[in-house]
Amino acid sequence: MGGGKALQAPSRRAVLGLLSSACILPGHALQAQAPARPGPGRGFGYEDVVERAKALAKQPFDAASATIPSELSKLTYDSYREVRFRRDKAFWREGGSDFRLLPFHLGFLHDKPVQIHLIDHGTAVPIPFTTGLFEYGKVPVPKGLSPALGFAGFTVTTNLNDPKVQDEVVSFLGASYFRLIGRGHRYGLSARSLALDVGGQQPEEFPFMRALWVEEPTPDTTELVIYALVDSPSVTAAFRYAVSPGLETHMDITATIIPRREIERIGIAPLTSMFQAGEGDLGLRTDFRPEIHDSDGLMMNSGSGEWIWRPLRNPKALRISSFHDKNPRGFGLMQRDREFGSYQDLEARYDARPGYWVQPQGDWGEGRIDLVEIPTDNEAFDNIVACWTPNIPLPTGQATELRYRISALSTTSLLHPYAQVHQSFAGSDIEDGVAEGQGRKRFIVDFAGGDLAYYQGAPDRLELVATTTGGAITTKILTYHAPLKGVRAIVDATLPDGQSAELRMFIKTRNRTLSETWTATWSVPPGDTARAQVPQAQPARQ
Repeated sequence: MGGGKALQAPSRRAVLGLLSSACILPGHALQAQAPARPGPGRGFGYEDVVERAKALAKQPFDAASATIPSELSKLTYDSYREVRFRRDKAFWREGGSDFRLLPFHLGFLHDKPVQIHLIDHGTAVPIPFTTGLFEYGKVPVPKGLSPALGFAGFTVTTNLNDPKVQDEVVSFLGASYFRLIGRGHRYGLSARSLALDVGGQQPEEFPFMRALWVEEPTPDTTELVIYALVDSPSVTAAFRYAVSPGLETHMDITATIIPRREIERIGIAPLTSMFQAGEGDLGLRTDFRPEIHDSDGLMMNSGSGEWIWRPLRNPKALRISSFHDKNPRGFGLMQRDREFGSYQDLEARYDARPGYWVQPQGDWGEGRIDLVEIPTDNEAFDNIVACWTPNIPLPTGQATELRYRISALSTTSLLHPYAQVHQSFAGSDIEDGVAEGQGRKRFIVDFAGGDLAYYQGAPDRLELVATTTGGAITTKILTYHAPLKGVRAIVDATLPDGQSAELRMFIKTRNRTLSETWTATWSVPPGDTARAQVPQAQPARQ
């Protein structure tokens, strides 16, 4: 993202397959090979990682240490796929815990070494690299690699779907990316620890994890605690992730962020996903599948309590939408459509991809939820980013602590009691009766759930509220939708050439709100404007 050249990469579902099958710190910052011993009377914990982040922030960024041997960086996609962790070597097999830890090998696109430590009785001991932990298939076993080499990341398995079967529940792989899934989920969108300059004027910067620490679980452990030290030219940070697997796996996160410079666009709790085609995108389909996406909407709960649904789109040009707020209560990229028939994909199973719901804790102040949508013609690329961006840049050289929870959800119906957007369409441009120099478009939104079924015998008591930030609303139609036990809202809007506007609509009865608010941005291009250059989507994983 950020205007950089797109890398050549395998298909996105192939990269996802790597996850399912499957950096040495600067010496002046931390002696990675030696056990990290806590101060007297306490075990190694988050405070120790924060101190390392603060010390690292006072020194120039060390790029040389974040490299790997050339024989590993030259691995191709196919050869890297041959390298797999030996499950019989999984950590914690003998401890009676339900958790297992399996590191990822360095190589191919995964070229940032990370030291992985196990915290055993208060002492953090690094896992030494050895080729004996991996199967190399047809790839020659590399020689002479240092025990301090590190790994690309790790995955953790547990009894997620069956008490007798180990399934992946969380993984950390690539830059500061991580994923978590709940019961019945397939890997889909990703979370990141930090995002810098997403959609900005300069190329995006990708902070990466230099070290990870994992508290060794006991037989009674139900919450796995992980720490991370994150670094980049512009920022250092410490993170604590507490993972609770289950029907809806959630992760409680504490972040301590220390900018090395003033960062205008710093993304907090960033989520990255893919959207190529939805129910109304007939022209974007590339094969028999009706829809192709990991997420179909941005859901928000504003600081004032309003629930908002913004359907995702695959735009013709880079589009950034900002939703200003103060102390937001929640936001997330969600996969609301769970019907297999909407996707017809037996391999990707987009119907089983989770949504990620972020719940800020404490005072996040004033800022905005940024939604970045990049055009793509290939599902191999992640082209959607959502994150919180503070209005005031975080203070340079000072530590700022933020807390939030990310939950992997199968449904949004339990988040609030209102009717939800079932589907929405942007119709063709309307030409009849439109004044010169203006554009007109029809929008169709179906609402269902909540208390709408109660009004099926008296739909005249329902009111469609529609507003626009530009142009005018010319038509409003509200019809009861019997198959959904909901309503269909139809709105025609006009807009002068060369302008854009934000359209909003919701359902109410008298002074009572009955639905969440649907919102979308639309624009009318100038009549003589040539087609703009189309930015390229980034590879699915950095």
